Amino acid sequence: MSAARLGPIVQGGIIAAGEGSRLRAAGWRMSKPMVPVAGRPLMDHALDRFRAAGIGRLAVIINEASEDARRWLEDNAGDIDLDLTVRTTPSSYASFRIVAERLAGAPAVITTVDGIMASDDFRAFVEAASAFPADATVLGLTDLVDDEKPLWAELDPASGRITRLGGAAGSHVTAGLYILPARRPAEPVGGFERLRDYLGWLVEQGERVYGVAVPRVFDIDRAADIAAAERAAGTGEAGSRRA
Repeated sequence: MSAARLGPIVQGGIIAAGEGSRLRAAGWRMSKPMVPVAGRPLMDHALDRFRAAGIGRLAVIINEASEDARRWLEDNAGDIDLDLTVRTTPSSYASFRIVAERLAGAPAVITTVDGIMASDDFRAFVEAASAFPADATVLGLTDLVDDEKPLWAELDPASGRITRLGGAAGSHVTAGLYILPARRPAEPVGGFERLRDYLGWLVEQGERVYGVAVPRVFDIDRAADIAAAERAAGTGEAGSRRA
C-alpha cells in the first residue's frame, strides 16, 4: 500500500429514499426509514451507528412521501450536523450519487438505512477502512446471505482487494456499506442504472476497491428480515450492542 491513507472518516451519508414496497404490502404503513426493529425505527438504528463511530456530519436522502421520516429527523437528530435531501429518485444509484456529491472533498462512509448491524461492528469497519490507500473505495462485506439478489464479491484475502463483483457466487456479498475517497474517479456520461453497476464498473476499471468483512448485517426488506434481526438482537448477535 502507498504511504497515504484514507485516514479518519468524520462524515457520512444515509440512503433512505426507497419505497419499502414489500414491507408496505406486508402491513407496515409508515415510510421505510420509520419501520421499527426491536422497537426503534431503522433511521434511529442508523444514526446510532454513526454516533458510535464518532461521525457527526451526515447527508441523508429520503423520498418525497416520507414526511414521517422528515418530522422524526427534525425531532431526534438535533446533535447531528444534518444535510437532508427530500427527493424521489429513480434508482439506488441516483440516491447514492446525490449523497456522494453532498460529501465530496473528503472521505465519507455511506450506508443504506435498511441494514441492521451492531454499532461496534460498524465502528470497527470504519476504523479498518481508514488504513487503506487514500484513493481506495472500501465496501463492507458479509458471508451472511439473506438478500434475494445478493451482489457477490471475490476478495483477495492477502491484500483485501476485491477482484470481482457480480456473478452467481463468490467469497462474500456486499452489505450496504460504502467508504468513498476524497477524490473519486470520473464516471461515464449517462451514469448507471443501479448502484451495483457503478461498483462493478469501479472494479472493472482497475480502481482500488477493497473489502472489509463485517460479522453480521441484516437487510430489512421483508417481515421475515425484521423477525431475524430481532431474534439476533435477543441473543446478542445484533442490536444489543446498540445496533
